[in-house]
Amino acid sequence: MKPIVRDSTDADVPAIAAIYQHAVRTGTASFELTPPTTEEFAARRAVVLAGGFPYLIAEFENQPIGYAYASTYRARPGYRFTVENSVYVAPGQQGRGVGKALLPVLIDRCETLGYRLMVAVIGDSANHASINLHRACGFTDAGMLPAIGWKFDRWLDSILMTRALGPGANESPIPGR
Repeated sequence: MKPIVRDSTDADVPAIAAIYQHAVRTGTASFELTPPTTEEFAARRAVVLAGGFPYLIAEFENQPIGYAYASTYRARPGYRFTVENSVYVAPGQQGRGVGKALLPVLIDRCETLGYRLMVAVIGDSANHASINLHRACGFTDAGMLPAIGWKFDRWLDSILMTRALGPGANESPIPGR
């Protein structure tokens, strides 16, 4: 099974919202406690797209089975060449290469847009699938924030990983400087 990766559309919102809602209810990748409504999810996606960031979907047999997007890492202008990524895979589709289909395309898109660093903030240090996916796509460990979140009656760590995009920090992102 090789999923097709494409830009998401408004028609995909209910399916990808359902993927995220399930992740919030059952997993520790997100530290949200209450799943957002489909309408709230659509509004969040609109903000990402309005910022000019890629928002991708993986589909198999015309069914969305995962999504990935990049967004602002932090609002202050000094971070403007850094993005944060998010990757979510539908229940029952993990371990089938969906994340490995999505993340390299997202990386390529962000490089094309001129970004220089991608940050992964991985909820739960026990999320080995996400950690391994990011390592396989060239991310390196940047640190751990121990016991930073509380969900399902337990403390959760966050793992930070980074990946240089394009020339990374080897040259100025501003032409002529």
